[in-house]
Amino acid sequence: MSNQLSDRLNRLSPSATLAMSQKSSELKAQGVDIINMSVGEPDFNTPDHIKQAAIKAVEDNWSRYSPVPGYPELKKAIVEKLKRENGLDYAPTQILCSNGAKQSVCNAIMALVNAGDEVIIPAPYWVSYPQMVLLAEGTPVFVEATIEQDFKITPQQLESAITPRTKALILCSPSNPTGSVYTKEELRALKDVLLRHRDVIVLADEIYEHINYVGEHASMAQFEDIKDRVVVINGVSKAYAMTGWRIGFIAAPEWIVKGCNKLQGQYTSGPCSVSQKAAEAAFSGDQQCVEDMRLAFERRKNLIVSLAREIPGLEVNDPQGAFYLFPRCSSFFGKSDGDRKIASSTDLAMYLLEVAHVATVGGDAFGSPECFRMSYATSDENIKEAMRRIKEALARLK
Repeated sequence: MSNQLSDRLNRLSPSATLAMSQKSSELKAQGVDIINMSVGEPDFNTPDHIKQAAIKAVEDNWSRYSPVPGYPELKKAIVEKLKRENGLDYAPTQILCSNGAKQSVCNAIMALVNAGDEVIIPAPYWVSYPQMVLLAEGTPVFVEATIEQDFKITPQQLESAITPRTKALILCSPSNPTGSVYTKEELRALKDVLLRHRDVIVLADEIYEHINYVGEHASMAQFEDIKDRVVVINGVSKAYAMTGWRIGFIAAPEWIVKGCNKLQGQYTSGPCSVSQKAAEAAFSGDQQCVEDMRLAFERRKNLIVSLAREIPGLEVNDPQGAFYLFPRCSSFFGKSDGDRKIASSTDLAMYLLEVAHVATVGGDAFGSPECFRMSYATSDENIKEAMRRIKEALARLK
C-alpha cells in the first residue's frame, strides 16, 4: 500500500532532539563511549518524599480513571503553589492537568488556533512549538533574537510581527534552548505592546521556572491588565526531576481551561493517577530539593561557560536559567577535517557525535542555524570530558 498518512502528519518534522538522542543511544549500544548532551532531562533522581507519595498512592489503590482536568487535591496544590511562589490568584476551575507540559502547550494551541491564524514564536525556539502550530493549521511567525541581544526579543520586534491575523505569542522563560530569562521590566515592555492588540493571547511556558540563576522568576501573568489573556504552562519535570512522571498543567482563564478540558477529554482523558499523587507531594512538600538541584545546575553552568569560552571559534553568552548552552558556531562553516565538510550547525552536531562522541543538537531545529545546543544536565566530570573532546575535535577543522 502506498503512503496514505494524513496531510496533517506529513506537514510535521520529526523532533531533532529526540532523533539525536536516539542516534547517540544506537552508538552507545554498539559500545561507543558517548556523552549525551542532546536531551533536556535532569540527571537527578526524583526526590525520596515524592517517590514515597507515589508508593503510598499505589498501596492506597489510586488506580482508577482520574477526572479529565486532574484530581481536586492536585489542582488545589497547584493553586496554592501559584499563590505562594508567584503571587498569582487562580481558582481550581482555572487549572487543568495534563500528561506533561508538552501536552499542556499543545492543548492550548489546538484549543485556540484556527486555520490561518498566526502565532508569534521568538527564535531560537523549542523545536515543538512551530510543529504544534502547524498541527493546528496555524502559521508560525518567527521573530529572530540574536546572541547579541541575549536571545530575547524587543518590544519593537514584537510590534512589527503583529498583524490582524495574530492569535498568540509563545514566550518561554527561562528559555529552551538558550537559557535566557526575561526580567519583570522586559516582560512589562512586551505586555505594553500587547495591550494595544487586545485579541492576542500569551502562552507563557514556565517549565524551567525554578532553574533560574538571577533571582525571582517573573511571569507575564503577574500583570493584572493582561492576566485574562495569559495561559501559564508549567509542570514537575524539570524542577523536581520528574520527566517520566508526565504531569504538566495550565493556569488560565476559565473559558480556555474548559476548551482544553473538552479537547483532552476526547484524546487522553486525565493524567496518570499515581503520578498526580506524586506531583501533589512535589508541590506541597519540602522545596529544599528544588534549591539543591538549582545550585548544582548553576555550578555546572559556570563550569561549561568557562570551558566553552576557552574554545577558539565559539561565541558564548552566559545563560541565566534552564540547563542549556547555545553557542554560535558559524565560524566553523565551510571548514573541513579532510573527510567531512561543515556546512551547517546540524553538520557540526553530527561531526561532534561521530568524531568527539558527544551528542549535541544543531541550531537549525531551533530556528537559529548559526548555533547549536548542549545540555549541561549531566555530571561535572561529563561536562569536563565533553568539552575537552569538543575542543580537540573543533581544532581539527581547517
